[in-house]
Amino acid sequence: MEVTVKTARQLRLTDEEFELIQQKLGRMPNFNELCAFSGMWSEHCSYKNSIKWLKTLPREGGRMLVAAGEENAGLMDMGDDYGVVFKIESHNHPSAIEPFQGAATGVGGIHRDIFTMGARPIAALNSLRFGNLNESKTQHLLGGVVHGIGHYGNCFGVPTVGGEIYFENCYHTNPLVNAMSVGIVKAGGTVSATAEGIGNPVMFVGSATGKDGIGGASFASADITAESTEELPAVQVGDPFQEKKLLEACLEVIKTGTVVGMQDMGAAGIICSTAEMSAKGGVGMRIDLDKVPTRQQNMKTWELLLSESQERMLMVVEKGKESIVEAIFEKWDLPCSVIGEVTGDGILNFYMHGELEASIPAYELVLGGGAPQYDRPYETPAYFEKINAFDQSAVPVASDLKAVAEKMVEIPNIASKRWVYVQYDSMVGTGNTSTNSPSDAAVVLAKPSNKALAVTTDCNSRYVYADPYKGAMIAVAEAARNIVCSGGEPLGVTNCLNFGNPYDPQVYYQFVQAIKGMGDACRRFNTPVTGGNVSFYNQNPDGAVYPTPTIGMVGLLDSMEDKMTLGFRQEGDIILMIGQASDDINSSEYLHKIVGVEFSPAPRFDLEEEVALQQTISSLIKNKMIESAHDISEGGLFITLAESGFAGGKGFEISTDSAYRKDAYLFGEGQSRVVVTVKPRMLCDIEDALRGKTAFQRLGTVTNGSISIDGENWGTINDWKNKYDTAIEKLLAGHESEHALSAL
Repeated sequence: MEVTVKTARQLRLTDEEFELIQQKLGRMPNFNELCAFSGMWSEHCSYKNSIKWLKTLPREGGRMLVAAGEENAGLMDMGDDYGVVFKIESHNHPSAIEPFQGAATGVGGIHRDIFTMGARPIAALNSLRFGNLNESKTQHLLGGVVHGIGHYGNCFGVPTVGGEIYFENCYHTNPLVNAMSVGIVKAGGTVSATAEGIGNPVMFVGSATGKDGIGGASFASADITAESTEELPAVQVGDPFQEKKLLEACLEVIKTGTVVGMQDMGAAGIICSTAEMSAKGGVGMRIDLDKVPTRQQNMKTWELLLSESQERMLMVVEKGKESIVEAIFEKWDLPCSVIGEVTGDGILNFYMHGELEASIPAYELVLGGGAPQYDRPYETPAYFEKINAFDQSAVPVASDLKAVAEKMVEIPNIASKRWVYVQYDSMVGTGNTSTNSPSDAAVVLAKPSNKALAVTTDCNSRYVYADPYKGAMIAVAEAARNIVCSGGEPLGVTNCLNFGNPYDPQVYYQFVQAIKGMGDACRRFNTPVTGGNVSFYNQNPDGAVYPTPTIGMVGLLDSMEDKMTLGFRQEGDIILMIGQASDDINSSEYLHKIVGVEFSPAPRFDLEEEVALQQTISSLIKNKMIESAHDISEGGLFITLAESGFAGGKGFEISTDSAYRKDAYLFGEGQSRVVVTVKPRMLCDIEDALRGKTAFQRLGTVTNGSISIDGENWGTINDWKNKYDTAIEKLLAGHESEHALSAL
């Protein structure tokens, strides 16, 4: 077919990009070649609107073993000849269209990024955002996404150990589904995503290729509209049992020493894996697409190039050792075919039945090579005027704070996510020991090493919306705080940057400032950014989602005995709040959901104060001076105390500080605070250790189950736990009943 600028536009390439492609090729591209550029130059693959700022993040240092972006996932040293491999990625657009498969294939894809490096996945996490839970569309998306995550993870055999879920109106059309995987690899057991050695065979291994997922990368690089539902072919279909076999076959073949390089066929499929592996190795490839195993007949060249069918790998092996690889994949009953060979000219030549169908320099397709890099303009968002106009003094303190608290524990952002996590198997496969003794971060045994990992995902996007710079710093700080409160040492970060349309200057301002805040915080915590994912275009005609730079963080415990839990342990233990109290109710769940104020500044936060707090908490845990630790986050002090009570079946008796607004003291979300409990005999030692270093207050004591605040009886911990545990379940059950009645 004739290729014109109109063709390029239909493939979501700009007029300028179409002109640039012609310059790089020195001729007019054919349709197959234009499709290849469309996939590879999409935002999803090229990061063309974000790479300038991503380069400003701290990308090396600490325990990093490979620089950010060099491999499919981050790799950090755990000691004892083991490394931890981890990454987080989005599957937002597919999940908005087909929530079950969108979420399931997001889980499958992120696990492949881990085991393609030679690591065995041991834990999965997620970070999810949906619209108002009262709406049937949100409930449909929530049900599908949770079912998809649970189905794939449970069948694949990797436990889902942690995550977060928020419900805000801005995510109504654009849910966010961010999936994280963590794996372990023995030193020397890693494989690089590179092609080397002229004449080495290029092998296709894994599931046969179909037409599912074609155009997925470019689909994920556009706003979602009502017409997006017509793009269902862009959603992939996953098979967790096939991926389990692929995992075992890949890890087995790596041990043979025959593998030169390997890469997952994720976004943009074969064109992406061949281009990135060739460009990294400074080589080219000759590929015979007719040798690719297919499950549909008469697939066209461009369909084979762009298909995002799941559970597939591209592998370069040593010439003459093909039979070793073939035997292993035959044993696992998986397709395995030699589809080409490495060449020395840097050109990707794709053939069908001996006919040359596309010829493209690999370097011109990839990020950091010929792909365009843009410097987008940005401007301060107009809504900042509303935030700056907020006057806290105009908000009266509620007269019945117990009634406020009863509403707080039932807010979906705060209430128990039991309805969700019971659908995830947290003990499958390697298992973990965090389930029955919760901590702020999930703590998993890093088998076969003797160490443990603390893992978490964190981002309060309303804070980022209020102040992108400070909000992103808070996201990093809270992730680190959760790991420290669990007894770990923060190691490194992977991020999933979810924003609206980058061509909107106000959206791009949010992105730039969030990157700056993230970078400053990561440098201060010595947690380099090992890699991650950018997801733009989370926007619809009504506007963009809250800027959501999700932080996935991994920390290290030398022994599981170092783990700290959040539950109150024994009646009579002393409750302390470490960190500075304040009158701050900014951007809190209380202010937003109870009072009804949408625009307010980000909560109080000081980076140096946060660093000092974490150092203090870490020292107290290492010296065995405290019984429990739980950071203060959404819902403020009261929710933190309640959650510690729920975990241990204990109550609490506390007094508030009259120097502060009582609603701010109980429900404010000022940062850099942790609730700890100590044995009475240790109180003097603790106070001596804290005095002059970190602000602290004695709040009260742990009880056998009763709750008392300033001498007022607030009931029992079991009553509150019932409200907390069943809030989301009752909401969903109520709507199911309404649907049933309406159908009669």
